[in-house]
Amino acid sequence: MAVNLNEPGPLTPIAGARLGSAEAAIKKPGRQDLLIIELAPGTRAAGMFTQNAFCAAPVQVCRERLAVSQNIRALLINAGNANAATGTQGLANARETAAAVAAAIACEPSQVLPFSTGVIGQQLPVSRMIEAIPRAAANLQADGWNAAARAIMTTDTIPKGATRTVATSQGPVTVTGIAKGVGMIYPNMATLLAYIGTDARLTAEATQTLIQHAVAASFNSATVDGDTSTNDSCLLFATAQVGSSDVDTDHADYPLIAAAVTEVCIELAQAIVRDGEGATRFITVDVEGGGTVDEARLVAYSIAHSPLVKTAMFAGDANWGRLAMAIGKAGVPGLDPGKVDLWLDDVRLLDGGEPHPSYREELGSAVVAKPEFTIRVGLGRGTATTRVWTCDFSYDYVKINAEYRT
Repeated sequence: MAVNLNEPGPLTPIAGARLGSAEAAIKKPGRQDLLIIELAPGTRAAGMFTQNAFCAAPVQVCRERLAVSQNIRALLINAGNANAATGTQGLANARETAAAVAAAIACEPSQVLPFSTGVIGQQLPVSRMIEAIPRAAANLQADGWNAAARAIMTTDTIPKGATRTVATSQGPVTVTGIAKGVGMIYPNMATLLAYIGTDARLTAEATQTLIQHAVAASFNSATVDGDTSTNDSCLLFATAQVGSSDVDTDHADYPLIAAAVTEVCIELAQAIVRDGEGATRFITVDVEGGGTVDEARLVAYSIAHSPLVKTAMFAGDANWGRLAMAIGKAGVPGLDPGKVDLWLDDVRLLDGGEPHPSYREELGSAVVAKPEFTIRVGLGRGTATTRVWTCDFSYDYVKINAEYRT
């Protein structure tokens, strides 16, 4: 059950983008599992992808095509099959299905980016996908964002979407995004699929800069289990439908648009953690006083990934000794435990490495019994800070992943 997360309300359409889904029975029949996003000519696109060396065939194709041109006309997304660890046949399948989309919407095959999510190590059911692509193309509509958010789900329990509209000097600009992912989540370009669209007239360079900054502030601060997927992909596309002047990073409108894109990405990243497989707690880990941001993040992820911490949080057990353990094993050179401070929300656990004299077990237990709370660490080494979002490990996490292929 997702932690304090509801289905998104109506997601505002993006001028220059149409979305259509269809049933292709990729893993199981009876659900929409294939999605096409058609983009207007002149759209600028930029992406961030997994750093897993075993990256999926569609990731390889996307990287190749974006390296040559940002003139993208369509995205093809399928759920149920990752097309990863599938060798040369997997690459051929990704290109063949993308070519079928190109034929359906009358563009060049190189202008279609394929994306996949699901079971690793199985070949795509190409014939079923090619049969479904014309039906998805026939369903293309501007207000298809909510249906699209559901079509890309795998073990998600709730579709994930967010939208913002901001006033700019050239008129209202809309940003709308959808994402999927609730397991195998770790920030190496976080493990997920995410698609964020805007009707702003961003330059190619601004689009690339913006997606890098937005991902750093959002998806790369979200973790469920510390595993980095083979298929992570986050794409930002700007359809250039608002205004007549290009918006580069030095344009007065850029900070407004960048803030809206980042807000959408943060909302999607938090939704992914809230819907983490089997999650019952949404946990913010704040680390301050680091000598560098990198060492602060070492500590944050050491806490967020510790199975002992995560299972204690599921039990509502304020076993803060596990937090001390996770801080100590993070690998920060020369860390002085005598300078470490530790809190659960506003409840002080450690003060300069010493147990706080006013701490009582019932105070800590009251915090970790809540569905949302913050673990805060002070390292006493400098001024660097970081924030990470994570969740607990429940019985259902084991059950979902033990039965993933059944």
